[in-house]
Amino acid sequence: MNKIYSVITGTGSYIPENIISGDHFMDASFFDNGIKLDKENTEIINKFSEITEIIERRYVDSNQLNSNIAALAAQKAIAAARIDKESLDHIIFCHNFGDVKEGSNRMDMLPALAAKVKQMLEIENPDCVAYDVIFGCPGWVQGVIQADYLIKSGDAKKVLVIGSETLSRIIDPHDRDSMIFSDGAGAVIFEAKETEEPTGIIAHKSQTFASHASLLTMGSSNNPDEKNGNTYLKMNGRKLYEFAVINVPQVVKKAIDKSGVPLDKIKTVFIHQANGKMDNAIMKRLFKLYDLDSVPDNLVPMTISWLGNSSVATIPTLIDLVLNDKVEGYKITKGEYAVFASVGAGMHINAVVYKF
Repeated sequence: MNKIYSVITGTGSYIPENIISGDHFMDASFFDNGIKLDKENTEIINKFSEITEIIERRYVDSNQLNSNIAALAAQKAIAAARIDKESLDHIIFCHNFGDVKEGSNRMDMLPALAAKVKQMLEIENPDCVAYDVIFGCPGWVQGVIQADYLIKSGDAKKVLVIGSETLSRIIDPHDRDSMIFSDGAGAVIFEAKETEEPTGIIAHKSQTFASHASLLTMGSSNNPDEKNGNTYLKMNGRKLYEFAVINVPQVVKKAIDKSGVPLDKIKTVFIHQANGKMDNAIMKRLFKLYDLDSVPDNLVPMTISWLGNSSVATIPTLIDLVLNDKVEGYKITKGEYAVFASVGAGMHINAVVYKF
């Protein structure tokens, strides 16, 4: 008997052209606990790169907003899927900070960014419902899970899921952790496919650890002399690392076990590009849960060294790049299984098992 599955039919991404190297932060004044760091910026920047594996990140142009770059990624995904944009049933826009203008630090979320993108795409169909998902860095994966529910219910046949963020607009210039964050957009079209053979989204799992919400939140500048009233993205890097390494592997394992797919059948893991060393530690811990001592080569494509952490945009951007043969050493073959996994503010963790 045929079942309905959610399959990827088109992807697109927008990578800003402004490459921000470590030199960009050479004149920064970094503070910790209100005290200026007594180290040369060269040492701070080099240590940061060593810990996170981030060498470069991307920032949008001064005239671009989050909804603008999201629309660009969405246009590419629609073109790749070769669908009539008017046939979309839903647009799910996953972000955290809305549209933030250059220099303002004020977040604009009304109307929903999904509605703004629908307008930019000039979609007239009122049955194309557009709404936002605010779910921290795992937002895009959660949007995918919502798309799967909509498609499996029979109410939707085509859903556009966007992950886009301009984190450069809400970071504290006096916080060295701000060097992690980046801008970017990724978009994926999911369509309903009736088939007896399982395909597309096979299983998923989400969890919320609200008791750990303080690990990633909004707060005032690290510089005690700043009195402009702005709030910035803040995280407890060390505690967040510990939380992720312990809990993310367990959620991913639950998704894999739920799918019934053997671990050795999973050929690619698209993990949120948060911190290179953290992602490696998560994968090692995942394989330890299966009593395996090593992670296979070419399992986890990484872009964090040159794209940084663009929050909800990292996974859809990574998927788009791999599917278009733009990540060296990685190629998707039909019939292969993959995992999408993320962790972030909430604290939320989620994972999807997918068959291409």
